[in-house]
Amino acid sequence: MESKDFLRMFTYDSWASRECLAAMRRAGPVSEDMIGRMSHILSAQKLWLERIEKRPQTMAVWPALTIEDCTTLADEMSSAWRNYLMRLGEQPASNPLDAEIEYRNTKGELWSSRVEDVLTHVLFHSAYHRGQIALQMRAAGATPATTDFIHALRQGLVE
Repeated sequence: MESKDFLRMFTYDSWASRECLAAMRRAGPVSEDMIGRMSHILSAQKLWLERIEKRPQTMAVWPALTIEDCTTLADEMSSAWRNYLMRLGEQPASNPLDAEIEYRNTKGELWSSRVEDVLTHVLFHSAYHRGQIALQMRAAGATPATTDFIHALRQGLVE
């Protein structure tokens, strides 16, 4: 994949998270666990971008946020990832997606991963937890958001 492909996928991911948050707001009071999962999705996105950009971690992996906090963070992360991926696409001919980043995980262990693998992880991680939220919403009698990629394409929400 190329940076433009990841830009497309992160555009979808951002839309899907905003749809999930909107469904949670429509459902009325939702469980702390649902909000906690959305908080985790967004804080993990922030953490991975900080790791890629060699910045210190600024947020807990499982923070205690409100839906409003999540909405603000979702907007922040959408813009931050878009800016990062746009800059990545402007880099010279060498493939910046093949670059290795070193980081410490939450246990303090030192690891190294390719940027492309990190980007893929962030996208799959978000989808996984949004699926859990959808399941929890259905179990509580609420209607989860429709966040299928093909739905976003059909609606013209992602090009």
